[in-house]
Amino acid sequence: MSPKGRIHRQAFYMMIAAVFSISLFVGCQRQTPQATPLVTTEAVSPEPTSAEVEPSPTPAPVGETIAQIQGAGHVSPFRSLMVSDVSGVVTVVKSDGFWMQSVEPDDDPATSEGLFVYTERIPSVRVGDDILVSGRVEEYTPGGGYGNLATTRIKNPEVEVLSQGNTLPDPAIIGQGGRIPPTQIIDDDTNGFISKNTPFDPENDGIDFYESFEGMLVQVNNAVVVGPTNAYKEIVLLADSGQDASVLTPRGGIVVQADDFNPERIILDDLLNETPFVNVGDHSEAPIIGVMDYDYGNYKLLITEDVHFTSGDLEPEDALQPVGEGQLRVVSYNVLNLPAVEARRVAYLASQIVNKLASPDIIALQEIQDNDGVGFDTISADQTYQGIIDQISEMGGPPYGYVDIDPISGADGGAPGGNIRQGFLYRLDRGLSLASAPHGDAKTPVEVSDQAGSPIMSLNPGRIEPGDPAFYASRKPLVVTFLVNGEPLFLINNHFVSKGADRDLFGEFQPPLLDSELIRLEQAQIVHDFVVQILEIDPEARVIVLGDLNDFQFSASIDLLEGDILQNLVETLPVDERYSYIYDGNSQTLDQILISEGLLPNLLTMDILHINSEFDYNSRFSDHDPLVATFEIDW
Repeated sequence: MSPKGRIHRQAFYMMIAAVFSISLFVGCQRQTPQATPLVTTEAVSPEPTSAEVEPSPTPAPVGETIAQIQGAGHVSPFRSLMVSDVSGVVTVVKSDGFWMQSVEPDDDPATSEGLFVYTERIPSVRVGDDILVSGRVEEYTPGGGYGNLATTRIKNPEVEVLSQGNTLPDPAIIGQGGRIPPTQIIDDDTNGFISKNTPFDPENDGIDFYESFEGMLVQVNNAVVVGPTNAYKEIVLLADSGQDASVLTPRGGIVVQADDFNPERIILDDLLNETPFVNVGDHSEAPIIGVMDYDYGNYKLLITEDVHFTSGDLEPEDALQPVGEGQLRVVSYNVLNLPAVEARRVAYLASQIVNKLASPDIIALQEIQDNDGVGFDTISADQTYQGIIDQISEMGGPPYGYVDIDPISGADGGAPGGNIRQGFLYRLDRGLSLASAPHGDAKTPVEVSDQAGSPIMSLNPGRIEPGDPAFYASRKPLVVTFLVNGEPLFLINNHFVSKGADRDLFGEFQPPLLDSELIRLEQAQIVHDFVVQILEIDPEARVIVLGDLNDFQFSASIDLLEGDILQNLVETLPVDERYSYIYDGNSQTLDQILISEGLLPNLLTMDILHINSEFDYNSRFSDHDPLVATFEIDW
């Protein structure tokens, strides 16, 4: 694409970037944390009743049923209409309403038998009350409304309690002994916004399957964790130890594939009851019971009882073997907003470098913050790098140098004041050196020239097209020329724009719109074209393109970047090992290492070292695992 064409679209990218600026906070896939209600009540136990006489629900006047109100679809056929004498038993009480469920279900599994009644304040009913409810049916969109599905509820209710202390309906089982969820398709028949006219197919579509349980008590047996406890205290699991699930990882997760985003995943939420800290592979022998709800782009099981998991004894993977003579090890690692002032985390990273990664030759880092982190006093990250280097030395590791270009303050996205950037650590005792060229700055684009058949960079390090609108409010690619045995090795360290603005897998628009992909495609094109310039001068040039590219190995942006000039090393791994990150229980890789054809014969091993992503957020160093490529040096 010509520079002129990019300039014509500058206004478009600036508009898109304004939408993405918040989602770039950590360069990953999460948006604003879920707010915790000011007042939350757990499910209320019924008053003691006689052990000899169990109350029976009082016969109710004939009115609309919960199943009729829910309907076989995502939107109630009674939307905005008044309903009366809706019969059911109170199953769960919370601070602003309660769930009720029919004791006389219909024969249609597509119609939910549960419903939320919105009271605005703490309700007077208790769990086990047999009630009649009259009010207006509303489709309420939770979680801010951006792309979320609506949930059906009754608002402004009039409630009549007929009896108390009644037995609750048995929870519906998801999995063996109940209804088995789809294992591949989330939705394949909408092609637009989900509405009352959208085809409804809960047997085949995951988004419809969970909708058919909305508001009901649900039970999951023999649950196994595939998504560790995250910062929102959510846990993602599979029923029946994952026996009906798609491709599982050797360590217990479930892998994303191009045509399979794993609708069988079930998310536990702590809105009503506390969730524990768990890791991938932990399991629960006791049934897990909750009420099915929807919020922030996902169906969620709000647990109504304490849940307990048995540890699966998952440990970080064993340390790598040190590289031998005549070998070169390159690592790509997103270090999750690391500033100098977080001394404990700096030491943690140094320990991983020495004791897990066996002191690799070159480490491409993403999300290095400036010295004071989210403060606004500095842009330089010299103390951050030097802190890592000093800690490595104290732990008996080798000497390292670093390569870095300070960004313009606030221009590259990320946490306000943090000034995240990409940079390199490289060993000083293994014959590595930097090619001679002026040190680049934040604004000046690096240029490639032909020097007697060899590609030469005008700057070292340098930034690729830092003024292009595709990199507005995003990280700029950093290119460095290392000399290995006197021969150039070109490394391009990237941190593409976040997927945070992409629509949710279980959102109202199907298939989900990938709003941020437009920018990643342009970023990928720019880096691809830069590599082309190098290879046009020397087709055998050794080039490594790596980093947190914020997209899957099968995505359009990575395909574009790869083209016919690069090989993605993630694709050389078995399918069940292609993950360095877990989001909503989906094991996936947003991190990539791509190499030119001239380096491919030298590849010895490719690995993803699983030391972070599978463990709860409170006990790991980063949310990404490092990628490791080892090469033979025969030049």
